[in-house]
Amino acid sequence: MGGVTSRILVVDDEPDLESLVLQKFRRQIRDGQVSFLFARDGIEALGLVGQNPDLDMVVTDINMPRMDGLSLLQKLQEAEGELSTIIVSAYGDMANIRTAMNRGAFDFLTKPIDFADLEATIAKTLRHLEVLREARRRQFSAERAHASLSRYFSPNLAERLASDQQGIDLAGCRREVASVFTDIAGFTSLAEAIEPAALGALLNEYVAGMTDIVFAHEGTVTKIIGDALHVLFGAPGEQADHAARAVACALDLDAFAEDCRKRWSDNGAALGATRIGVHAGPAIVGNFGSTRFFDYTAYGDTINIAARLEAANKQLGTRICVSERVARQVGNFRGRPVGDLVLRGRTESLRAFEPLRPEQCDDLATKDYLAAFAKLEAGDPGAIAAFAAEVGRRPEDQLASFHLKRLLNGATGARIDMD
Repeated sequence: MGGVTSRILVVDDEPDLESLVLQKFRRQIRDGQVSFLFARDGIEALGLVGQNPDLDMVVTDINMPRMDGLSLLQKLQEAEGELSTIIVSAYGDMANIRTAMNRGAFDFLTKPIDFADLEATIAKTLRHLEVLREARRRQFSAERAHASLSRYFSPNLAERLASDQQGIDLAGCRREVASVFTDIAGFTSLAEAIEPAALGALLNEYVAGMTDIVFAHEGTVTKIIGDALHVLFGAPGEQADHAARAVACALDLDAFAEDCRKRWSDNGAALGATRIGVHAGPAIVGNFGSTRFFDYTAYGDTINIAARLEAANKQLGTRICVSERVARQVGNFRGRPVGDLVLRGRTESLRAFEPLRPEQCDDLATKDYLAAFAKLEAGDPGAIAAFAAEVGRRPEDQLASFHLKRLLNGATGARIDMD
């Protein structure tokens, strides 16, 4: 039994049975395979069961003083333990044997006891117990894995990973992914200004809502640091539409964050805007750390660019900034061009967009912005007047204001140095 001693309680009022059992099982006892306890009736047996929670099985006679075997069996079943019971009865006493089996006995023997039969029956019962315990261990392990994985993955994916039925590889590998970073503007200052209880309620509501949206789009949450989230699409399982999922998720995250911001503002908490950056490309993803801790994460230039696009929103005045590589992978992508960004630490520019919902695309505001941006790209001096008119009509358009300030300060074209 894998080096573990099986503990067996024998309950019988025959005085010679103890010595016979110890004699017949002396080799197994010497080798540490089994050990025995003995009781003379059901009441004594219940006492020993209570004192020895590591018992594996009970072999009990039916006819005994004070408490018979059937009553003992019923008490053991009511305790809902893992004990398996073998009933011993006189040959031909089928009525009591049938009652015992109906009450949950695993097997039975008849008297006089054949010790070879007893040994075989005990071995069979212990094998059955080990199968049950292994099944429980697997279930516990799966439940624990599911609880851990649910922090990162949508419920259906967490269940698949916990059971490993789909064979999804969590080891380090290179994948095509879409990376999404989110962060709340000015959250550190807010955290220092409000009461801890209010901060806890706000953060719990916000993070729960954001992760629910990610899971609804079947994304993977790789990191939650305070108010900031890092999300992956395309890992651990491949998603051919990972870029489209990332953009759709970003728009829904933005809508939720703005609604949350308004509600908490009405309650006196000046919650900043949530900034979101999205980029797609190759990355190394997997469970990195140790065998004791689950830390599913991603590394590579794709991840770094997504993080810098999130940070770029602060300077641009936008809330969502996605790369051209993402936009090209999304069928019928709708968005406003932001410019050709030279992100921190890089020399090559990257075209970025502010994604829009379909209903925003035909707005006069969008058409006015696109016309002004076209003049900007072409080096048309009329770009200043076009953006000035747009800002005059819509002062809340911070991206248009950003470009107007650039132009008034002597900048030209769509190349923007984010340093």
